[in-house]
Amino acid sequence: MDRLDNTVRPYAWGSPTAIPHLLGTRPTGEPQAEMWMGAHPGAPSRTGRGTLAEVIAADPARELGARSVARFGPRLPFLLKLLAAGAPLSLQVHPDRTQAEQGFADEEHRGIPVDAPQRNYKDANHKPELICALTEFDGLCGFRPPSRAADLIDGLGVDSLKPYVDLLHAHPEDAALREVLTAILTADREETAHTVAEAAAACDRLGGDHAPYAGIAHHYPGDPGVIAAMLLNHVRLQPGEALFLGAGIPHAYLSGLGVEIMANSDNVLRCGLTPKHVDVPELLRVVRFEPGDPGILRPEAAPDGEEVYETPIDEFRLSRHVLPEGGAAHDLTRDTPQILLCTAGTVRAGEHRLTPGQSVFVPASEKAEASGAGTLFRATVIV
Repeated sequence: MDRLDNTVRPYAWGSPTAIPHLLGTRPTGEPQAEMWMGAHPGAPSRTGRGTLAEVIAADPARELGARSVARFGPRLPFLLKLLAAGAPLSLQVHPDRTQAEQGFADEEHRGIPVDAPQRNYKDANHKPELICALTEFDGLCGFRPPSRAADLIDGLGVDSLKPYVDLLHAHPEDAALREVLTAILTADREETAHTVAEAAAACDRLGGDHAPYAGIAHHYPGDPGVIAAMLLNHVRLQPGEALFLGAGIPHAYLSGLGVEIMANSDNVLRCGLTPKHVDVPELLRVVRFEPGDPGILRPEAAPDGEEVYETPIDEFRLSRHVLPEGGAAHDLTRDTPQILLCTAGTVRAGEHRLTPGQSVFVPASEKAEASGAGTLFRATVIV
């Protein structure tokens, strides 16, 4: 069992205080957006035996287990993160596996360097993800029914948005959403900036259901993504609640601290609320124009006390153990690789004493027990 030393990524949207507060460290004044736990080449965790990527590459069968290697290959299939949003993240979608394979092959054929800012597909893998709130957590997830989106936009009283309202009422649901999102993202930027300013002022004045969009506009003035965001469901998670985001589901995290787990990929298609590369045609090709409830997940309790966040994905499985003072040790031994992350209290995992923000990697089939008084998240795979 290896204690992990993890990299914190200073993305501009990150909170300067949330991760330091959890870790019990002094804020630097700079944004601290994500702490990565895993073997992703962008920022692999460090152990006493080298980076986790190096440890796994040296003996994948031992570290990952035979069944995981047979199912997913000689690599850790998931990436675990602490995510701290101090400002809205980009409005984005992730491709499915086939789309990722095709997009990656196309960009490789065209000779676009994998680290080029205009590159969409960094790898050939899909990127389903799950975010579990540690604090109150706000986000946007999936399309509203067009009639509800029309009511929200119409309530602003902005004349230049009336054509979008009419389109949302005039067509079947999927066609209406496609037509309106396309119109928003391809409109003249100068005219759109004026419309966004009017909409933001109305959101400020009205508050209520409109309030989240005033905040988004504050961070991204003039961005057409502010109007596009009104097509999406606004979700507020309470601690312990989660969202699962499959391929093609438009989303954006707005604020809060959470534990995020995803397939080991970095493929993101953005359409707004970002200074990064935006590829509207490719996003419109990948996004699923299907309205629906975002589906808040709550953990399912097992007899042994483990609380599991059920998803349709095999590359990752996220659960938590809330350990009471003086309670019996929980046996966590599995024949698959695991990362254990403490988020509250003090937990002992094997020989390691973990406080909030500290984590360990547990090789497949290694004896693992957890005890103490605190909360321990457990990331592994399903084989």
